[in-house]
Amino acid sequence: MITGEIRNKIDWIWTTLWTEGNTNPLTNIEQLTYLLFIKGLDEIELRKEKEANFLGLEYKGLFSEMPADFNDLQKKHWPKMRWTQFKQLPAEEMHQVMVSTIFPFIKTLGGKEDSAFSKYMKDASFLINKPATLQKVVTSLDSIQMEERDTKGDIYEYLLSKLQTSGTNGQFRTPRHIIKMIVELMKPSPEDSIIDPAMGSAGFLVAASEYLRKYHQDLFLVQGLKEHFHNTMFYGNDMDTTMLRIGAMNMMLHGVDAPNIEYRDSLSEDNKDAEKYTLVLANPPFKGSLDYESVSNDLLKVAKTKKTELLFISLFLRILKPGGRAAVIVPDGVLFGSSNAHKAIRKEIIENNKLEGIISMPSGVFKPYAGVSTGIMIFTKTGTGGTDNVWFYDMKADGYSLDDKRMKIEANDIDDIIVRFSNLDKEKERKRTEQSFFVPVDEIREQGYDLSINKYKEIEYEELEYSSPGEIIDYIQELEDEIVIGLNELKSLISEG
Repeated sequence: MITGEIRNKIDWIWTTLWTEGNTNPLTNIEQLTYLLFIKGLDEIELRKEKEANFLGLEYKGLFSEMPADFNDLQKKHWPKMRWTQFKQLPAEEMHQVMVSTIFPFIKTLGGKEDSAFSKYMKDASFLINKPATLQKVVTSLDSIQMEERDTKGDIYEYLLSKLQTSGTNGQFRTPRHIIKMIVELMKPSPEDSIIDPAMGSAGFLVAASEYLRKYHQDLFLVQGLKEHFHNTMFYGNDMDTTMLRIGAMNMMLHGVDAPNIEYRDSLSEDNKDAEKYTLVLANPPFKGSLDYESVSNDLLKVAKTKKTELLFISLFLRILKPGGRAAVIVPDGVLFGSSNAHKAIRKEIIENNKLEGIISMPSGVFKPYAGVSTGIMIFTKTGTGGTDNVWFYDMKADGYSLDDKRMKIEANDIDDIIVRFSNLDKEKERKRTEQSFFVPVDEIREQGYDLSINKYKEIEYEELEYSSPGEIIDYIQELEDEIVIGLNELKSLISEG
């Protein structure tokens, strides 16, 4: 989470945009994203130039060569393009450089016309129309230290929290620490093909790329794996072009050159993906309801339903390769809902695939957006079954208060969850009264495929010893005698007065 100082600066920027006529929250986030993007680009280039200089190597970066199609005005602006120069310009000139040169330049940064970045930047517009407002925002953004990737991510999440809405189809902005936990549970490998079919700002894809940079640095030394990382590892779909633009910029700022980001309704007939990916990381829309006609027919074969949260699980099973894994956030209703569709989807995962774990999360995790109770479902597509014992974990704290303020606190189960899931062999002797435990698949069958942790968790009650009725009566009598004595003393004091 961001510090109070940074929070105050972002709030000030937000208020500045709002009071000067920019009242659409998503538009404001988009405009600030552009500025964060060009600031981040310059920081990346400066770092690469410094490294090349240290090694005595020549470096040809984004700003090494002026584009051949620049007009006279753009050629004049070229030396002022980089943030280090741009931020020092007078208001009028800053606005002119941004609108006529920088913004057209970043719109084509994806290189190929059909790249994810170029495709969704094509229709983008820069909408901070007052030079003085732009200068205020640039100056304030420049004062925020953002060298740390986590800080950038925290600022991004805080900006998204300004939406204060769950969206028409029940989308929720997934907290970054929950995303990071899920990625660390799944441990992406350099060979994985990773998809989020409801990607939003691409949080899961960014976290997976960061995990690989941290734990598999050697992949960048192997040409085939390096090419895979930049071109064929990351996939994301969404139906909001603004979020696609934000997601594409987010991925590029985190060093993924050409992510496969598509404008697509993942649940429709237009999505033909099948057995294509090895890892699904997702927080699909909750509480949405679609017409049967708008849903791909093969998704309805598993469970005939209009509920998006169930349809997405059917989709995950279809798009995963055999042996592919999924870690997805689902509303609690998916785990224990009693409708035929709810039971059918759970039965499909348990009987025909391998359900590995259910992590029950507290209801405050998604505040301030909503107080919905959710869980994380982890499974592997096998097509032949394989579920034997399912691991359950009762998360009680995620490091933040579970109210709307979400203040940082000491209580945090995340590290424990990661360690325990990584060492499941040591979990076999755990009792049902503990925070995590195994449940055999036969017992889950007996319970109608109910995956609610409360169905299997045992509560240990402490035996309390109560005094006998006679002792209680004696104690009450003593209290009454003391009251009478006190009243008599008070009465005598009043009469003496």
